[in-house]
Amino acid sequence: MRGIWLAAVLVALATCGTASAAIVPKLRYQADGMVLSNPKHGPQLCAAFNASMPPQCGGPDVIGWDWDAVEHSAQRGVRWGEYDVVGTWDGTSLTLTEPPRPAKPRPARSDRPDFTTPCPTPEGGWRPVAPEKATDKALHAAIDRAHKLPGYAAGWLDQGYLDEIDGYDSNDPRYVERYANDPRRLVLNLRFTGDATARESAIREVWGGPLCLSRAPHSEKELQVVEGRALKEIKGVFSAGVDGQAGHVSIGVWAVTPELQREIDEKYGKGLVVLHAYLKPVRS
Repeated sequence: MRGIWLAAVLVALATCGTASAAIVPKLRYQADGMVLSNPKHGPQLCAAFNASMPPQCGGPDVIGWDWDAVEHSAQRGVRWGEYDVVGTWDGTSLTLTEPPRPAKPRPARSDRPDFTTPCPTPEGGWRPVAPEKATDKALHAAIDRAHKLPGYAAGWLDQGYLDEIDGYDSNDPRYVERYANDPRRLVLNLRFTGDATARESAIREVWGGPLCLSRAPHSEKELQVVEGRALKEIKGVFSAGVDGQAGHVSIGVWAVTPELQREIDEKYGKGLVVLHAYLKPVRS
């Protein structure tokens, strides 16, 4: 399903920090990513990097690294490359247990956001209720108003109608310009805590296009509070984001163990903080 987020809250951190003491140091982990060293630090594994030239990034130290043993780029004292690395993790650094190999081709993402409209399709399909207010200007006004209403959690645009257009190619700018972002056909999805339909009259004052209002377990503001708390309390965080549509906070950490996940579930409530690990356990 094709769609667009109305807002994204993302925090990217370039620190390696320290991880939970529950991590088993003898377990081997694998990652495909950039390794970089510069005059300020030795080889480090990067979850994200600044695409300057030369690139900039930081993360946990990679112990046992030898630049002479791998092909790499170099410029102004910076060395870097993308590799498949395997090693043991002690919470602060990765110690290689195998020679690094060139990074594997990255598979297509399977965790793309679901922009499907949760409301049932009206009889006759999604159509404007007030065509004169189904415009780009009205759409932006509705989104701005939704953010200011109590309990706002998330918003997105469902452009599923594009799938019904024969030959539509999202990679062709001509198709995108001609068919996409049509306020008369896209569905504006807004999610609120409590009775979401109670906000309909306020939205309909400015928006006459297709509209779906659905209920969320947590508001965006509530999730942002949890995110701030998690950034202070969880060690080894390199990214964080609020997902109002799914109703949780996503936290990127270097490694996740069952013990750490249980600890997080007990502290914040099951499913409220979802951990995403950069380093994956090696199954052998």
